[in-house]
Amino acid sequence: MKRILTLFSALTAVMGLSLNASSMTTIKLLQTSDIHGNFFPYNFITRQPSAGSLARVYGAVKEARQRYGDNVILLDNGDILQGQPTVYYYNFVDTVTPHVASRMMNFMRYDAGNVGNHDVETGRKVLERWSRQCDMPVLGANIIDTATGEPAFTPYKVVEHDGVKVAILGLLTPAIPAWLPEVLWKGLRFDDMEATARKWIPIIKERENPDVIVGVFHAGQRGNTLVKYRENPSLEIAERVPGFDVVLMGHDHRRENKKVVNVEGDTVLVMNPANNGVVLTDITMTFKRDDDGRIIDKHIDGELRHMSDYEPDADFMAEFAPDMAVIKEYVDTPIGEFTSSITTRDAYFGPSEFVDLIHELQLGITGADISFAAPLAMGITSDGEYFDGEFESVTTSREMIDALNAVSVDEMKVTECVLLPDDAKNSMSVVSASDYVISFLDKAETEERHNILDSVESFMSQDQIVILKKTKKSEREENIKPGIMTCELRDDQIYMLLSTGSEYNLKPELVMQALCAYAGVSHNQFHYHIHRLETYMDGPDGNIIPLYKAGSPF
Repeated sequence: MKRILTLFSALTAVMGLSLNASSMTTIKLLQTSDIHGNFFPYNFITRQPSAGSLARVYGAVKEARQRYGDNVILLDNGDILQGQPTVYYYNFVDTVTPHVASRMMNFMRYDAGNVGNHDVETGRKVLERWSRQCDMPVLGANIIDTATGEPAFTPYKVVEHDGVKVAILGLLTPAIPAWLPEVLWKGLRFDDMEATARKWIPIIKERENPDVIVGVFHAGQRGNTLVKYRENPSLEIAERVPGFDVVLMGHDHRRENKKVVNVEGDTVLVMNPANNGVVLTDITMTFKRDDDGRIIDKHIDGELRHMSDYEPDADFMAEFAPDMAVIKEYVDTPIGEFTSSITTRDAYFGPSEFVDLIHELQLGITGADISFAAPLAMGITSDGEYFDGEFESVTTSREMIDALNAVSVDEMKVTECVLLPDDAKNSMSVVSASDYVISFLDKAETEERHNILDSVESFMSQDQIVILKKTKKSEREENIKPGIMTCELRDDQIYMLLSTGSEYNLKPELVMQALCAYAGVSHNQFHYHIHRLETYMDGPDGNIIPLYKAGSPF
């Protein structure tokens, strides 16, 4: 009998300006990313008004075109086919009507789109049906058809306005096999982004001689390796691969607007509008020409524009009103009735009707033999979940990971698999700490967010941090300061390393409650998101180490 410890994740308008008509040209480049079906100013899941949306973005696009004429390039950076019921309905329910996402992108006159990992998640039939119905090319230079060895999607697109040639190269994070079973992408492979960029930049320069090269990367900026794939290498590519003037990012839902210097000393603008169309990437590219019309200088700047300044566009809403009505009717259709209330809280103490329901749904819908469900607190995702299991036989770590992922739900992906010594203790019994990143959601007011972030340092300088801790039978005051190993600002997020062992188990929600009280802000668990990074045990030298270090790869 072999014991295996497994780590998994729980889931811009263009026109020549008249400064000097013969010498200056301005191009506007606009980017959306990670729209996730947020097309209308209404959230069909929460049944509440929604921030952002393509309806608002279209208002900004129309404004740009009115000012700059045809010199607007509009791009989307993927993850448009998953999220709201708007896309689910046209992905899997009504597969005859042209997809609402393609009709919207055609209506808004996008110049190019890119493939996102959640677009691949819908399966090749849905992805290819949508891309065929788009008037724009859908890019993906590193998405390779294994039968031909050639890109399965258009590698790049050249847009020319007023004699200015802009080449746009599309790339997707290659970590798809780490998340999605092969049945969803059979016949494809996903090459390393940096290697693909190094291949295509010389080709684009030789074939097209562009004035600007834009990378549209459905990947975040912070380099990390997921299994064997570099998931978020966008910043590394901007710095290491010469040729790019602009790198547009997506995937990680983190806003960014900065310039970096590449290995040849050239400046690259790097931007990310995050998700849901709440913010729009707006780039202004100005080109200076000599008397012969040759470009002798260019200047590129960008800003993130908040779509809260725009009302939903009336033309957009009128065009797609029938779709909105169809979706609303679909999501409002009763599928069952609760005769009593159920809660996740029971799952922490014993049998839970809520978890039973999740098991029944997962088994019934998928036809699976085994269902996994964990009572994670609402608003928490994790890259540091573990289960300790016994197997009659094992192959290799890689094969075990692949086998488990092949039968896992999309939201749970195995990333490590190690062999434990025969005398190893139960892995959960040796847990000593966990670390977390707390990110504020768009529904958190700016003043609320600033008050909390500005209070972190002085909050941690207190000798004691006392909270009123409630249990099923009583409530009492408790000093939680000893359980907070680290609590600090990292950019616009809060990083916490907390004691989470059997002797003292401190939850990040309690720390956030105490921090909000200290900052004079009402605590609202729906205004922030908690993401667990890792779970730790005590190492032999007294330092903490990731739990998977308890075993060894095999």
